[in-house]
Amino acid sequence: MDIDDPKQVVLQVGAIMKKYRKEKKLSLEELSELAGVSKLTLGNIERGETNPTLGMLWKISKGLSIPLMALFSTKSSVNISQAGVGLKIPGDQPTCVFEPIFQNTSDEMEMFRAYIQPNSSYQTEKHHPNTVEFTTVMTGAISIKVNETLYTLNQYDSISFRADCTHSYINNANDVAVLHILLKYNL
Repeated sequence: MDIDDPKQVVLQVGAIMKKYRKEKKLSLEELSELAGVSKLTLGNIERGETNPTLGMLWKISKGLSIPLMALFSTKSSVNISQAGVGLKIPGDQPTCVFEPIFQNTSDEMEMFRAYIQPNSSYQTEKHHPNTVEFTTVMTGAISIKVNETLYTLNQYDSISFRADCTHSYINNANDVAVLHILLKYNL
């Protein structure tokens, strides 16, 4: 797959989503109810006719009870992830871009680089039930709001928390903050 060709990525996501839906013996209507995404939109995604947002992909992955990156999965026994090379997933807001570190995921965890733009914030979707998020600040300093509590992290600081709650990232600096995020699923 050419990950630099957005149309190929959209087609792959649609085909993988359809594969998981059929494996779980779900109709488009049933997945629509589970994911909170319209049946029409799901059909368009499966056919590669629309480019879904990150928020929509989170909802679909939760509806299918699979990790988000399973929708982008490639199979290989050795994977190398180079920063800035490969797939980039824009957040629902232009303040954040996610870069999968490894796309060949298990059902248990996945890892991302997140780039939070200067003087901005990013509110993420609630993740799957019982998911734990581990975040390390690689460059910059950020605040992470988990439920109503704000935590400040500097370079190389880390935090872990239940990610099936409201959480957001805040970058009050004039430089991009780079985070490594590991999601540990309990599906």
